[in-house]
Amino acid sequence: MSISKLAEIHPDAVIGKDVSIEAFVRIDNDVIIGEGTWIGTGASIYPGARIGKNCKIYPGAVIAGIPQDLKFRGEYSTVEIGDYTSVREYVTISRGTASKGVTRVGSHTLLMAYAHVGHDSEVGNYCVLANGVQIAGEVVIDDWVVIGGLSAVHQFCRVGAHAMVSGMTGILSDVAPYTKVFGVPAHYVGVNAIGLKRRGFTNDQIHRIQDVYRVVYQGGMNVSQALEYLEMNLPNSDEKEFISSFIRNSERGIIKTVGANEAVPEVNSKFRKFTK
Repeated sequence: MSISKLAEIHPDAVIGKDVSIEAFVRIDNDVIIGEGTWIGTGASIYPGARIGKNCKIYPGAVIAGIPQDLKFRGEYSTVEIGDYTSVREYVTISRGTASKGVTRVGSHTLLMAYAHVGHDSEVGNYCVLANGVQIAGEVVIDDWVVIGGLSAVHQFCRVGAHAMVSGMTGILSDVAPYTKVFGVPAHYVGVNAIGLKRRGFTNDQIHRIQDVYRVVYQGGMNVSQALEYLEMNLPNSDEKEFISSFIRNSERGIIKTVGANEAVPEVNSKFRKFTK
């Protein structure tokens, strides 16, 4: 354990073994720091922070700050960060409110400099939020999501697993799993095939995902029709069920595509036959 004499640490804070804390760090009461974690100069860790093992908290980061929500009335809440996660310079993670009571960031996740995670939001495992990404309150980011720099996610939105959000994108609706989106407001630009290959998805799995999204985005149908078509016409697969479940349970609706009403002839002809 290496703790600078210039760090300000509350006596009630729980510090695990082999933790390194540099000068001018502030660690308040009701804080738990997991073993092997490093905290860089000038980071501020406020009450309610729960930081896992072997994390890296870089200079100027602020964890468990008071929520930026005018409805907050001082209720007890926390921030939970998993293991092996890096919180880079000047990242801010607000604690929860009465809505959920906790803001969560998973394990093996990277929050790059100046990113913000709002109150009651959830960021999954193996995610990357690039420089300046702004996550509003009560957002859900599923596992293996990559969000490019200077992008913003509207409150209550969800970003599905293995999605890729391009830099400088504005998310106003839910991002379906395995997809790529871009723009302000964001629109669908394809399946995240390269990312899926890097994570060990087979060609057959990727083709099944692409088949689903051809129906959803290029079939000339509304969402209900597309879901019905998928159920009746595409073979059962884990990928189809995962995507269909996400779309069915989306409260804000999934992000659309440019030219969504222009159907692919092959898909649309099958759909017309199906509906006769």
